[in-house]
Amino acid sequence: MQVFRTYQSIRVAAPAELVWRTVRDFHDFSWSETISSCEAVGDHSGDVVGARRLLNAAFAETLIEHNDGTYTMRYSIDDGPSPVSVGDVENYVGCLQLRPITHDDTTFAEWTSSWKSDDDAAVAFCGGIYNALLSELAEHHRR
Repeated sequence: MQVFRTYQSIRVAAPAELVWRTVRDFHDFSWSETISSCEAVGDHSGDVVGARRLLNAAFAETLIEHNDGTYTMRYSIDDGPSPVSVGDVENYVGCLQLRPITHDDTTFAEWTSSWKSDDDAAVAFCGGIYNALLSELAEHHRR
């Protein structure tokens, strides 16, 4: 098995505090069209480590870090369709981090992920999803 990674980033034309308010709830994708449904699983709220969700009735994920001070959210993909199913990948961790751009009070948003697999099929798959989500996040804050 090899370790694979993705890295996507975008500039968002809003202060980091405002962008964080949009994304900080692990169970809320109301700002996204890419994610058509996000079902909370269990009774943890979306800002508590251990919160679980089911995205688009297919991706089971668990929140493993939530930090309001650094605008960071890390989560695992526990199962999903190929190429990110339990049979395809191990130790999948995604991370969304926001960084203030102090020069103009905007935000640098980064979405990264890493996992182990026998092939690179998930690289383009995950990269495409994260690019779409970041574009939607930036568009959401243009309104």
